[in-house]
Amino acid sequence: MSSSPVVAVFNTSEDTTDLLRFVLEHAGFTVVTAFTNRLRDAEVDFSAFMHEHQPAVIVYDVSIPYEQNWRLFEHFRDSPACRDVGFVITTTNVQQLRKVAGPGPELHEIIGKPYDLDAVVRSVRACLRQSGQEREDSAEGLMH
Repeated sequence: MSSSPVVAVFNTSEDTTDLLRFVLEHAGFTVVTAFTNRLRDAEVDFSAFMHEHQPAVIVYDVSIPYEQNWRLFEHFRDSPACRDVGFVITTTNVQQLRKVAGPGPELHEIIGKPYDLDAVVRSVRACLRQSGQEREDSAEGLMH
């Protein structure tokens, strides 16, 4: 098992997934990925994925259709496999997502596109701090 925290990236875009993997690995995290549509369609078994990789944080993109993908997020978030997992939410339209999400559990941050990559890393680190899983040597900023 890796000594660095595991971050899962769930997204529909291969380019975005690759970009986030690069940035998060550069910041010192171990990154695993799955395409949201493959999770939704059960081509990738969510519970098995979570059991195998045990991510501490999931960077989850809520894309169009927002309502459907928000419901999928809620399903994942509420599953026993995610009891101690932090979430960083990304989306193309923050205002629309906030309308769909409505009142509910407070999210640390919703990051809109185009991504501020430092904000994604900071948000992941904030989730880790909240759960007490951040290592001391990962406290530096993304760009050195």
